[in-house]
Amino acid sequence: MASPPLERAPLAPRAAQRMAAAAQAFVRALDRPRREAACFAFDDRERYRWNYRPDGLEWEGRTFWHEGLRLVNMNDEQKRAALDLLATGLSPHGRDRAQAIMALEARLRETERVTRFVPHTVRDPELYAFAVFGEPGGKEPWAWRAGGHHLGVHFTIIAGEYVAPTPLFFGANPAEVRHGAHVGLRTLPEEEDQARDLLLKLAPERRQLAVVSATAPRDILTDAHRSANPAVPPVGLAFADMNGEERERLVRLVRLYVDRTTDEVAAASWRKIEAAGLDAITFAWAGSAEPGKGHYYAVKGPTFLVEYDKTQDGANHVHSVWRDFEGDWGEDALAAHYRDAHGHAHGGGGGSGRGR
Repeated sequence: MASPPLERAPLAPRAAQRMAAAAQAFVRALDRPRREAACFAFDDRERYRWNYRPDGLEWEGRTFWHEGLRLVNMNDEQKRAALDLLATGLSPHGRDRAQAIMALEARLRETERVTRFVPHTVRDPELYAFAVFGEPGGKEPWAWRAGGHHLGVHFTIIAGEYVAPTPLFFGANPAEVRHGAHVGLRTLPEEEDQARDLLLKLAPERRQLAVVSATAPRDILTDAHRSANPAVPPVGLAFADMNGEERERLVRLVRLYVDRTTDEVAAASWRKIEAAGLDAITFAWAGSAEPGKGHYYAVKGPTFLVEYDKTQDGANHVHSVWRDFEGDWGEDALAAHYRDAHGHAHGGGGGSGRGR
């Protein structure tokens, strides 16, 4: 299948420039051992390796660790540079949510001291790793990420002006703090409240189409796989079959995820979604509509997927993600870039060398 034209990728030149400058400043702030931990070649397989589970957890037969340079191993200047890089990709709201997710590790530690013994991991707000792939700036592709427990931020920059912002994962455990000094704190409330509002405001006959199961899956169905399979999430009710108010609520829900990124990137990403057609977007719900009970939803369009799950730990544990079926890791734009710039196809992710 021919790759799509590069012009269909999210065009965000100002954001790309800010990311390049911030990534360069971050790398300059590192001494050699820390630079070796944080920097990879662009074609290193590590760029596609991600997870939202905590360091030290056994997953798929191995113990998983987030590679890169962790905040806990940075000095104050380096931490500022890392968080400045994070701010170039996320909107103010998205950045606040990302930092709240990191801070929530301390709340989770308090909760687990009260409720259960967890032998496999350490809860620490600074166990979040930053990594840079390739050389920031210029016309050659490069990328950066920030990741750890319940946070997966990935940006790929192509030709110095196209920015691919997915996969983009936010999670929260506990979703609502029930122990300690921060009782009542909710870290990702809009993702739950807006979707439930959409469900309950649907006309009864359309709600029946949207609810695909009385039981919610235990986790998002696409997990942390390199590619999101469009056939895996349920379909549900189509945008084309909704009335005007219902459509507005669905658009607001999708924009909530897209607007986690900085304005220019979000606007370009939304243009891509609109160009593919809103009528084919579907909304599916599984589980209970009652607050405090386990539930799941998926919003699926021709090019993208939003998944949300709140079932674990007594339905007080959130996973939410925005994926692009062709554009995760900038794959569609990279294919077009290599075709146009170099006159041949390029298979990403084949290398294994570390950047130095």
